[in-house]
Amino acid sequence: MAIRTTGIVVALASEARTLTSHTVKPDDITALTDGAALWLSGMGPVAARRGAQALADAGAAALAVFGVAGALSAHLHNGALFCPERVVDEDGHAYAADLAWRASLQQRLAASLHMEGALLSVASPLLTPADKASAHQHCAALAVDMESAAVAAVARERGLPFVVLRAIVDEARDAIPTALNDSVDAWGRPRPLHLMAALCRHPSVLGELPRLYSRMQRATQALRAAAEATGPTLGWHR
Repeated sequence: MAIRTTGIVVALASEARTLTSHTVKPDDITALTDGAALWLSGMGPVAARRGAQALADAGAAALAVFGVAGALSAHLHNGALFCPERVVDEDGHAYAADLAWRASLQQRLAASLHMEGALLSVASPLLTPADKASAHQHCAALAVDMESAAVAAVARERGLPFVVLRAIVDEARDAIPTALNDSVDAWGRPRPLHLMAALCRHPSVLGELPRLYSRMQRATQALRAAAEATGPTLGWHR
Protein backbone atom coordinates (compact mmCIF):
# COMPACT_ATOMS: atom_id res chain seq x y z
CA MET A 1 0.00 0.00 0.00
CA ALA A 2 1.07 3.61 -0.55
CA ILE A 3 1.42 5.98 2.41
CA ARG A 4 0.95 9.72 1.83
CA THR A 5 1.57 11.14 5.30
CA THR A 6 2.91 9.72 8.58
CA GLY A 7 4.45 6.30 9.02
CA ILE A 8 4.26 5.31 12.69
CA VAL A 9 6.46 2.63 14.27
CA VAL A 10 5.05 0.98 17.39
CA ALA A 11 6.78 -1.87 19.20
CA LEU A 12 3.94 -3.37 21.27
CA ALA A 13 0.51 -4.71 20.39
CA SER A 14 -1.01 -2.69 23.25
CA GLU A 15 0.44 0.49 21.73
CA ALA A 16 -1.02 -0.34 18.32
CA ARG A 17 -4.49 -0.75 19.86
CA THR A 18 -4.43 2.89 20.98
CA LEU A 19 -4.18 3.97 17.33
CA THR A 20 -6.69 1.68 15.63
CA SER A 21 -9.48 -0.77 16.40
CA HIS A 22 -8.54 -2.90 13.40
CA THR A 23 -6.47 -6.06 13.69
CA VAL A 24 -2.78 -5.23 13.41
CA LYS A 25 -0.39 -7.87 12.09
CA PRO A 26 3.22 -7.81 13.22
CA ASP A 27 5.81 -6.82 10.62
CA ASP A 28 3.27 -5.45 8.19
CA ILE A 29 1.79 -2.11 7.20
CA THR A 30 -1.61 -1.31 8.71
CA ALA A 31 -3.48 1.54 7.03
CA LEU A 32 -4.89 4.35 9.11
CA THR A 33 -6.98 7.25 7.80
CA ASP A 34 -5.64 10.49 6.27
CA GLY A 35 -2.96 8.60 4.37
CA ALA A 36 -1.12 7.46 7.50
CA ALA A 37 -0.06 3.94 8.45
CA LEU A 38 1.55 2.04 11.30
CA TRP A 39 4.01 -0.80 11.56
CA LEU A 40 3.97 -3.13 14.58
CA SER A 41 7.68 -3.90 14.82
CA GLY A 42 8.24 -5.70 18.10
CA MET A 43 10.83 -4.50 20.58
CA GLY A 44 14.38 -3.48 19.80
CA PRO A 45 16.38 -1.39 17.34
CA VAL A 46 16.74 -4.01 14.61
CA ALA A 47 12.99 -4.58 14.40
CA ALA A 48 12.27 -0.84 14.57
CA ARG A 49 14.72 -0.05 11.78
CA ARG A 50 13.10 -2.70 9.57
CA GLY A 51 9.70 -1.14 10.19
CA ALA A 52 10.89 2.40 9.50
CA GLN A 53 12.50 1.32 6.24
CA ALA A 54 9.33 -0.46 5.12
CA LEU A 55 7.20 2.61 5.88
CA ALA A 56 9.62 4.90 4.05
CA ASP A 57 9.72 2.53 1.06
CA ALA A 58 5.91 2.64 0.95
CA GLY A 59 5.96 6.42 0.63
CA ALA A 60 5.77 7.77 4.18
CA ALA A 61 6.44 11.51 4.14
CA ALA A 62 7.31 11.58 7.86
CA LEU A 63 8.28 9.01 10.49
CA ALA A 64 7.13 8.80 14.10
CA VAL A 65 7.69 6.52 17.07
CA PHE A 66 4.67 6.15 19.33
CA GLY A 67 4.25 4.14 22.51
CA VAL A 68 5.52 3.78 26.05
CA ALA A 69 8.90 4.52 27.61
CA GLY A 70 10.62 4.23 30.96
CA ALA A 71 11.51 7.30 33.00
CA LEU A 72 15.12 8.05 33.88
CA SER A 73 14.29 11.33 35.60
CA ALA A 74 12.29 11.51 38.82
CA HIS A 75 10.38 14.41 37.25
CA LEU A 76 8.61 12.16 34.73
CA HIS A 77 5.75 10.19 36.25
CA ASN A 78 3.61 7.30 35.07
CA GLY A 79 1.16 8.48 32.41
CA ALA A 80 3.10 11.62 31.47
CA LEU A 81 3.53 12.32 27.74
CA PHE A 82 7.06 13.03 26.51
CA CYS A 83 8.04 14.52 23.15
CA PRO A 84 11.84 14.80 23.34
CA GLU A 85 13.90 17.46 21.63
CA ARG A 86 16.38 14.82 20.54
CA VAL A 87 17.11 11.11 20.67
CA VAL A 88 20.52 9.75 21.64
CA ASP A 89 21.89 6.23 21.47
CA GLU A 90 24.50 4.33 23.44
CA ASP A 91 27.19 5.16 20.87
CA GLY A 92 26.71 8.89 21.30
CA HIS A 93 24.77 9.56 18.10
CA ALA A 94 22.13 12.28 18.44
CA TYR A 95 19.05 12.91 16.30
CA ALA A 96 17.01 16.11 16.54
CA ALA A 97 13.23 15.84 16.33
CA ASP A 98 11.41 18.05 13.83
CA LEU A 99 10.74 21.48 15.38
CA ALA A 100 7.53 22.28 13.50
CA TRP A 101 6.07 18.86 14.21
CA ARG A 102 6.86 19.16 17.90
CA ALA A 103 5.18 22.57 17.95
CA SER A 104 2.09 21.04 16.34
CA LEU A 105 1.99 18.36 19.02
CA GLN A 106 2.44 20.94 21.75
CA GLN A 107 -0.48 22.94 20.39
CA ARG A 108 -2.76 19.90 20.36
CA LEU A 109 -1.66 18.38 23.67
CA ALA A 110 -0.97 21.59 25.58
CA ALA A 111 0.07 21.33 29.22
CA SER A 112 0.02 17.52 29.32
CA LEU A 113 3.15 17.28 27.17
CA HIS A 114 6.76 17.37 28.41
CA MET A 115 8.82 18.97 25.62
CA GLU A 116 12.34 19.49 26.97
CA GLY A 117 15.23 17.06 27.13
CA ALA A 118 16.51 13.92 25.45
CA LEU A 119 15.36 10.34 25.09
CA LEU A 120 17.93 7.54 25.30
CA SER A 121 17.57 4.47 23.07
CA VAL A 122 19.21 1.25 24.26
CA ALA A 123 19.60 -2.27 22.92
CA SER A 124 18.48 -3.99 26.15
CA PRO A 125 15.87 -2.84 28.68
CA LEU A 126 16.86 -1.04 31.87
CA LEU A 127 15.05 -2.95 34.60
CA THR A 128 16.44 -1.61 37.87
CA PRO A 129 16.53 1.84 39.50
CA ALA A 130 20.33 1.58 39.60
CA ASP A 131 20.56 0.98 35.85
CA LYS A 132 18.22 3.90 35.18
CA ALA A 133 20.14 6.22 37.50
CA SER A 134 23.42 5.30 35.82
CA ALA A 135 21.99 5.97 32.35
CA HIS A 136 20.51 9.28 33.50
CA GLN A 137 23.83 10.39 34.96
CA HIS A 138 25.81 9.30 31.92
CA CYS A 139 23.54 10.61 29.15
CA ALA A 140 21.43 13.28 30.91
CA ALA A 141 18.39 11.78 29.15
CA LEU A 142 14.99 11.95 30.81
CA ALA A 143 13.52 8.68 29.50
CA VAL A 144 14.53 5.49 27.75
CA ASP A 145 13.23 3.21 25.01
CA MET A 146 14.64 0.68 22.56
CA GLU A 147 13.37 1.86 19.16
CA SER A 148 13.55 5.61 18.61
CA ALA A 149 17.20 5.98 17.60
CA ALA A 150 16.84 3.29 14.94
CA VAL A 151 13.82 5.04 13.42
CA ALA A 152 15.53 8.42 13.70
CA ALA A 153 18.51 7.06 11.80
CA VAL A 154 16.27 5.92 8.94
CA ALA A 155 14.54 9.32 8.91
CA ARG A 156 17.93 11.03 8.61
CA GLU A 157 19.01 8.69 5.81
CA ARG A 158 15.79 9.33 3.87
CA GLY A 159 15.58 13.06 4.59
CA LEU A 160 12.25 12.73 6.42
CA PRO A 161 10.92 14.67 9.41
CA PHE A 162 10.90 12.64 12.60
CA VAL A 163 9.25 12.83 16.01
CA VAL A 164 8.77 10.70 19.13
CA LEU A 165 5.69 10.70 21.33
CA ARG A 166 5.96 8.47 24.39
CA ALA A 167 3.89 7.89 27.53
CA ILE A 168 5.82 6.99 30.65
CA VAL A 169 5.06 3.53 32.02
CA ASP A 170 7.70 2.70 34.64
CA GLU A 171 9.12 5.49 36.77
CA ALA A 172 12.78 6.02 37.61
CA ARG A 173 12.46 4.25 40.96
CA ASP A 174 10.42 1.33 39.62
CA ALA A 175 12.01 -2.09 39.26
CA ILE A 176 10.75 -4.54 36.64
CA PRO A 177 11.37 -8.16 37.67
CA THR A 178 13.51 -9.94 35.11
CA ALA A 179 11.24 -12.98 35.37
CA LEU A 180 8.26 -10.91 34.23
CA ASN A 181 10.20 -9.14 31.50
CA ASP A 182 11.16 -12.54 30.12
CA SER A 183 7.52 -13.68 30.18
CA VAL A 184 6.38 -11.53 27.26
CA ASP A 185 7.19 -11.88 23.58
CA ALA A 186 8.75 -9.25 21.32
CA TRP A 187 5.38 -7.54 20.89
CA GLY A 188 4.65 -7.36 24.61
CA ARG A 189 2.16 -10.23 24.60
CA PRO A 190 2.21 -12.63 27.57
CA ARG A 191 3.78 -16.04 27.07
CA PRO A 192 1.62 -18.10 29.46
CA LEU A 193 4.01 -21.02 29.95
CA HIS A 194 6.93 -18.70 30.65
CA LEU A 195 4.81 -16.65 33.04
CA MET A 196 3.65 -19.73 34.94
CA ALA A 197 7.22 -20.99 35.20
CA ALA A 198 8.40 -17.58 36.41
CA LEU A 199 5.72 -17.45 39.10
CA CYS A 200 6.61 -20.96 40.25
CA ARG A 201 10.29 -20.06 40.55
CA HIS A 202 9.68 -16.58 42.01
CA PRO A 203 6.32 -16.51 43.84
CA SER A 204 6.98 -13.00 45.15
CA VAL A 205 6.69 -11.71 41.58
CA LEU A 206 2.93 -12.27 41.78
CA GLY A 207 2.66 -9.26 44.05
CA GLU A 208 4.19 -7.05 41.35
CA LEU A 209 1.53 -7.80 38.74
CA PRO A 210 -1.17 -5.35 39.95
CA ARG A 211 1.30 -2.46 40.09
CA LEU A 212 2.72 -3.16 36.66
CA TYR A 213 -0.75 -3.63 35.18
CA SER A 214 -1.88 -0.31 36.66
CA ARG A 215 1.21 1.44 35.30
CA MET A 216 0.58 0.09 31.80
CA GLN A 217 -3.11 0.96 31.90
CA ARG A 218 -2.38 4.57 32.80
CA ALA A 219 0.25 4.85 30.07
CA THR A 220 -1.97 3.38 27.35
CA GLN A 221 -4.83 5.64 28.41
CA ALA A 222 -2.51 8.61 27.90
CA LEU A 223 -1.52 7.28 24.47
CA ARG A 224 -5.14 6.80 23.45
CA ALA A 225 -6.00 10.36 24.50
CA ALA A 226 -2.97 11.67 22.59
CA ALA A 227 -3.97 9.73 19.47
CA GLU A 228 -7.47 11.17 19.61
CA ALA A 229 -6.13 14.71 20.05
CA THR A 230 -3.53 14.55 17.28
CA GLY A 231 -5.29 12.36 14.70
CA PRO A 232 -3.86 9.52 12.60
CA THR A 233 -0.97 11.66 11.31
CA LEU A 234 0.04 12.47 14.93
CA GLY A 235 -0.22 16.18 14.21
CA TRP A 236 2.09 16.17 11.20
CA HIS A 237 1.25 18.28 8.15
CA ARG A 238 3.25 19.39 5.15
